[in-house]
Amino acid sequence: MKIQSTAAVLLVRPTTFGFDEQTAVTNTFQNRVALGKPEVTHFAEVEFQRLADTLEAHDIQTIIFEDEAEPPKPNAVFPNNWLSMWPDGRLYLYPMATKSRRLERSPRVLMELAKRFQITKVVDLSNSEQDGKFLESTGVMVFDHVHKIVYGCESVRCDEKLFRKHATELGYEPMLVHAFDQHGAPMYHANLLIAVQRSTAVVCLEAIADRTEREAIRASLVATGHEVVDITLEQLNAYCANVLELHNAAGEHFLLLSRGAYEAFTPAQRAVLGKDKTLVPVAVPIIEKVGGGSVRCMMAEIFLPPKVPAPLNNPVPHAATISA
Repeated sequence: MKIQSTAAVLLVRPTTFGFDEQTAVTNTFQNRVALGKPEVTHFAEVEFQRLADTLEAHDIQTIIFEDEAEPPKPNAVFPNNWLSMWPDGRLYLYPMATKSRRLERSPRVLMELAKRFQITKVVDLSNSEQDGKFLESTGVMVFDHVHKIVYGCESVRCDEKLFRKHATELGYEPMLVHAFDQHGAPMYHANLLIAVQRSTAVVCLEAIADRTEREAIRASLVATGHEVVDITLEQLNAYCANVLELHNAAGEHFLLLSRGAYEAFTPAQRAVLGKDKTLVPVAVPIIEKVGGGSVRCMMAEIFLPPKVPAPLNNPVPHAATISA
């Protein structure tokens, strides 16, 4: 793959969003709030729609899956953790660490995606769950598609052998480090630690304990031509690395991030990131606080080729809704 960003994403509406006891065991970013479950879900749906509207306003194709209420799936708003989609039509399904999240792998999503995009092969890696080995897709794998490198940090949700094996099979060089949050807990997902764009990269080197690993990551990013924005642990906690570069059909590039992350970046850091793309902040405070994930986690990149090219006089709508 020679392109870093995509022009299409999958979103899943947070129909049953809430605090997940199972994921909270390893996700220290989750917090309880003084709101009832209906209020939490309502605010999450408002924030979700804000992101969807923002994407559509920037002419980014947005596929919205209307999730069913049963069984409850409190983290379904983060679809990037259970699948990945590739330009040759491959679609991978991944092993998830908690039972509550395994319910998110939806055949309905795949069937609806297949109506709009070419899926040549579905590769299901979820059998590793039986062995207690997990690899939560682009939550634990951050791809530099242009230079064929995948970055990750070992955790319960990222098995080292699975990570290296999958990277090699995809034709990518694996770079795995050991990173820790402010509480000393392993970083549960790499996309909170590092984000790679075409010309820039955001990374919290402070969170990587081993000096050799830390310097290897920095050297790799510099060698591949990225201007590195090194964030602090405080900025990491504000989801400054949980960002995603996208583009539209007009060739305009955008960096999607939360309003909290935008405000946590310094003006100088925002200037670096905005040199060749527009920073697009979206406020998602309840999803961040309760779910322990941010804007990047809410978008699963669709690199699949379109099923039928749209006629010039009848373009495909930028936003399409999929019913459960």
